[in-house]
Amino acid sequence: MKKAVLTLSAVALALAMAACSEKPVESQKPVADTQAQQSVDNVLLAEFKGPYSGVPAFDKMSLADLKPALEKGMALNLAEIDKIANNPEPANFQNTIVEMERAGSELSRVFTYWGIWSSNKSSQEFREIQQEMAPVISSFRSKITQNKKLFERVKAVYESEELATLTSEEQRITWMTYNGFARNGATLNDEDKKRYADINQELASLHTQFSNNVLADEENYVLYLEQDQLAGLPESFVNAAAGMAEARDNKGKYAITNTRSSMDPFLTYSEDRALREKVWNTYYSRGDNGDEYDNNELIKKILTLRHERIKLLGYDNYAQWRLEDRMAKTPERAMDLMEKVWPAAIARVKEEVADMQAIADAEGANISIEPWDYRFYAEKVRKDKYALDSDEVKQYLQLDKLREAMFFVAGELFNFEFTPVAEGKVPVFHPDVKVWDVTDKTSGEHIGLWYLDPFARQGKRSGAWATTYRSYTTFDGKKTVLSSNNSNFVKGAEGEPTLISWDDAETYFHEFGHALHFLSANVAYPSSHSGVRDYTEFQSQLLERWLLTDEVINNYLVHYKTGEPIPQTLVTKIKNASTFNEGFKTTEYMSSAIMDLLYHTTDPAKIEPDSFERDELTRLGMPKEVVMRHRTTQFGHIFSGEGYAAAYYGYMWAEVLTSDAAEAFAEAPGGFYDKEVGDRLVKYLFSVRNAMDPEEAYRKFRGRDARVEALMRDRGFPVTSED
Repeated sequence: MKKAVLTLSAVALALAMAACSEKPVESQKPVADTQAQQSVDNVLLAEFKGPYSGVPAFDKMSLADLKPALEKGMALNLAEIDKIANNPEPANFQNTIVEMERAGSELSRVFTYWGIWSSNKSSQEFREIQQEMAPVISSFRSKITQNKKLFERVKAVYESEELATLTSEEQRITWMTYNGFARNGATLNDEDKKRYADINQELASLHTQFSNNVLADEENYVLYLEQDQLAGLPESFVNAAAGMAEARDNKGKYAITNTRSSMDPFLTYSEDRALREKVWNTYYSRGDNGDEYDNNELIKKILTLRHERIKLLGYDNYAQWRLEDRMAKTPERAMDLMEKVWPAAIARVKEEVADMQAIADAEGANISIEPWDYRFYAEKVRKDKYALDSDEVKQYLQLDKLREAMFFVAGELFNFEFTPVAEGKVPVFHPDVKVWDVTDKTSGEHIGLWYLDPFARQGKRSGAWATTYRSYTTFDGKKTVLSSNNSNFVKGAEGEPTLISWDDAETYFHEFGHALHFLSANVAYPSSHSGVRDYTEFQSQLLERWLLTDEVINNYLVHYKTGEPIPQTLVTKIKNASTFNEGFKTTEYMSSAIMDLLYHTTDPAKIEPDSFERDELTRLGMPKEVVMRHRTTQFGHIFSGEGYAAAYYGYMWAEVLTSDAAEAFAEAPGGFYDKEVGDRLVKYLFSVRNAMDPEEAYRKFRGRDARVEALMRDRGFPVTSED
């Protein structure tokens, strides 16, 4: 999905505190000699070898090695933890916090491969391993977070006089480490600790099952069209659909897969209303079909267990616990932001529907606009109001050219240069994956590698995301970055370029923003890469703004057949239509964000997912023509793991920062390429990662807090007040 980042797999995220480095240190190797020796034979545990300070052995990864690697990696990590916890020397930053930063290198490498199988090339065999190991991994994690001796040492460092002598980054990771223990059951009595750990195990299994159910529905529901069912569909989409059908042994037909990248353009262009309804129902019914892959009961169990767990810690609700260490701090502040924007969003939807209904009536369609009509008639309104044809725009949006544009922006703002790595020099996990060497333009210094996996395929999860296989640190010697962007664009037909929509182009830039956040890092310790969820989307959302800069438009948006630059008249139309359909986009997102907060601030005993979703949306005045971007039964952000649980609002929180920061560039003498503002961007918003409190970092960049009025202006909503 657009605007989603995956820094580790859902399970690996749970291990971030315990297994956060990639390279073992010599002094650590004697901890478990036998196991360490055995691990050499398992490529998933082995140090990265080859060029660029070592790279993952994607060409040698085997599922047969995964379970043994996990088991050995966890054993090695627990041995390291035991050594730290039982160190007879008094606790200090070096022998406790730094050693914890160093621990878990083997296991971290295993999860690099786990993430590839989970997200990029899933299979039934992997899912069985995933289901089996999820509770085991959760139990392993609990053994660390509930280690009394370890927590006492962490607490001793946190409360010591030494803390004041540390660098600001060292102070922050000490606080994060202490807070991570305290917020995850370390202060509980033995009985409650056991129950806390048991709940985590149950949740790990349920999260995995939820995710696999959604993936099963995406894989099992493919609509095959005949030639006479293609009316209205663009040639590029038809060709791609034919390719997908052929790949599924249905040559001569056209495949519409149950993913957003296939559903969205079909609903936009197909003239067959009955088929649009069918595709819409299939997509938005994922996880809600009353069969073996139905997620309703899982959701009830997940919410109940989360609530029980936070009650052990003394919180009133899950959202209260989750947001305590986020920028929002409380669910009330998060909901307050939603409530400021929601009325304007649904009011705009009414205007949009009225415009669509007028066109339908003029055509004599004799219909009332339904959800499966929204994209189709919105496109007609776009053409009518702005003379803007999305398919016409698409002819100038070539995937390869957009990648070159992103490289240009990275060069201007970050002084990065991207050079293709010769095929075969770096192992990849699929032939579609390409790799670039990232260097400093001035010094030639190697910064890292950038992997790109752009195309949809069976076994790959839907959406778009960014990840790292190795993050920048210096505390144990400098480590360069291995970053990756992953998308689900529908691959162009053989010999033709891949053309994407304007929204997809924004997504492309968005995910590249995450990559630049990884590549520009200048921190010492692994924990400084842990994200504050309502802040981590800000940097990537901001990078989307460079797509509409003249420098990109004039040089990289060229017609795929003629090579001619996009006409200025078309650019003007795009800019004039920049707030078009904002009611739909904002409402479908915000309804998901609000429901997320409601699910996690309501007593689970009062929740029946299907009716709760329907009743609460009715109470909110949800327009009948729009549906949640992620209906509850397919809401993987919050039910496939806990990274975005009670935190999906974070995209909107980050959008406020984005709009406000964009105005800083717009007001600068050099615009979006202003050197002074660009330098502040890199220094305070990108390079520091989580080594600095996000609120402090933003104030250093902007000179003040962000203002919601910038967001309202961006979306063309009424601005009622300003500080």
